[in-house]
Amino acid sequence: MGAMPTVRSIFLSDIHLGTRACQADRLLEFLRSYSADNVFLIGDIVDFWAMRRNIVWTPGQNTVVQKILRRARRGERVVFIPGNHDEALRDYLGITFGDIAVMGEHTHTLADGRRFLLVHGDEFDQVTRHHKWIALFGDVMYDVLVRLNALVSFVRRRLGMHCYWSLAGYAKRRVKKALQFIFDFENTALHAARQRGLDGIICGHIHSAVIREADGLAYVNCGDWVDSCTAIVEHWDGTLELITWGGNAGDSVPEEIPVPAVEFPIATNAKVSQEELV
Repeated sequence: MGAMPTVRSIFLSDIHLGTRACQADRLLEFLRSYSADNVFLIGDIVDFWAMRRNIVWTPGQNTVVQKILRRARRGERVVFIPGNHDEALRDYLGITFGDIAVMGEHTHTLADGRRFLLVHGDEFDQVTRHHKWIALFGDVMYDVLVRLNALVSFVRRRLGMHCYWSLAGYAKRRVKKALQFIFDFENTALHAARQRGLDGIICGHIHSAVIREADGLAYVNCGDWVDSCTAIVEHWDGTLELITWGGNAGDSVPEEIPVPAVEFPIATNAKVSQEELV
């Protein structure tokens, strides 16, 4: 087995630990394949909203937590920025748990000198801010779709269609795109970066992974580990790359990624050892 790719920074959001939809095993494959100096967890890492209704905590999800804690103990810098689904942790901003720093937001300087605002992004979502009951209702309906997805997957396998496809993810992408259009999430996020004199923003929240240039600023969204299984990595020259882990999520990632990226062959359909690599 070749040397493990090492990057300067990893950006993850919307893992939703504690839920049936969390793709913990795929995330473990990714974490076993990339080491980094910095790991930024940009919100909705643990889904307290869903866990109030029903807790689904798999061995894989437990291993994700253990692996992140282990990486922090071994010297990787880990910063946790809570989102709306784990907003209870916002009561502990400025505190360090197990070598993981909890922050409300963070300004990260890339290797090439560009400065980015790191924030989950729910503050740019008018539904979450002003109509939380709608967001909570949507979260319940999404959980219903996740349960229905088991039946859909069974039918697809019987028809010889073995690639993974998520009914819940398909529906959520359509709804999220509509809300994003109505409330102009991206423009609001970029406005926040512009007000602070920064070069761009890296966020999550809307489960729509992208790297995009707009009006001289960079808008970067990490996506999620529920349906699209995406992450952002920073290489040693400051280049940002969008990683899609697995083969099914390409329809959730826009084709237009104008920021240059260094391609690693291991980025998709990776085969890695089951040993603990970090």
